[in-house]
Amino acid sequence: MNEVKESLRGIEQKYKLFQQQQFTFIAALEHCRENAHDKIRPISSIGQVQSYMEHHCNNSTDRRVLLMFLDICSELSKLCQHFEAVHSGTPVTNNLLEKCKTLMSQSNDLSSLRAKYPHDVVNHLSCDEARNHYGGVVSLIPIVLDLMKEWIAHSEKLPRKVLQHVTLLFNLDVTGWSFFIGTHRSCHLLTPKGISLY
Repeated sequence: MNEVKESLRGIEQKYKLFQQQQFTFIAALEHCRENAHDKIRPISSIGQVQSYMEHHCNNSTDRRVLLMFLDICSELSKLCQHFEAVHSGTPVTNNLLEKCKTLMSQSNDLSSLRAKYPHDVVNHLSCDEARNHYGGVVSLIPIVLDLMKEWIAHSEKLPRKVLQHVTLLFNLDVTGWSFFIGTHRSCHLLTPKGISLY
């Protein structure tokens, strides 16, 4: 759990740097939309940003800020996988994780997403930009970060044994006895005949 929390903190720090460059990010998307002759559609998916960067981005500043956004999205996707490995989940944590995974999908439609208070990313856009073009893409990361923090808060309330996902198996042949030591559900001491003494 500590490793997961540390990873999330690292992503939050990267996002704070990215937030400071929101105007640069919007300008980069605007340039790409012009180059792609694609001024009508909103920015509606991570895959669209990826495609813009690969095929319609022609200056290093734009490429750098688009890559920063895509890198944060990639790290969030990997963190979703780490979350799955921490514990088998409860209905609440599984629901939060599914939301994260859906939002981080390359093809998921982000156009209707809007980050709400206390986030102010949408407020930094003009009314037209917020409503028609960029409100979803700037809302994605803060919404996912909030869901992940909520997942951690719920997970930390679970009994410790639920969080211990890894099972250790030792076969020690000492005078014919075998020891099975489990940290996932319970601890067993087995005789050669397989009779549990615990």
